[in-house]
Amino acid sequence: MTVIISDCGFDPWQEIQNYQQATGILDGQVGATNVFIGTLRDFNDGTAVNGMTLEHYPGMTERQLEIIISEAARQWPVIDALVIHRVGDILPNEPIVLVAVWTSHRGDAFDASRHIMEALKSKAPFWKKERLVSADSRWVKENTNGYKPA
Repeated sequence: MTVIISDCGFDPWQEIQNYQQATGILDGQVGATNVFIGTLRDFNDGTAVNGMTLEHYPGMTERQLEIIISEAARQWPVIDALVIHRVGDILPNEPIVLVAVWTSHRGDAFDASRHIMEALKSKAPFWKKERLVSADSRWVKENTNGYKPA
């Protein structure tokens, strides 16, 4: 199980391929891989956004993500998991987060991946400051629940 916090952009598909090759994870019992990639939208709360600065608490953030992955591994038979999260300045359409989960069966992969992502959004110490097209900026007060608002 691996957690990476980076202030550099990343190619999620290349990261998955590199991880699978480095760990040999596909040499055996894996029957399902679930991948979630979150990118920065160019709007939030009805306002145009042209970028975001994402801050975190070094050490604490990684530890909380490790706890979240461990929780998922206790609930589902996770063979391996990879979480990569950007910090620093991010532009629209750039990847912010990658959650990849490998299991023997698809249902476990879907459920564990969803758990990791939802817990990450509510428990991990990240702070987001959006840069608006109007040249203003604002701190994001809370994360969405993962569904389009009604």
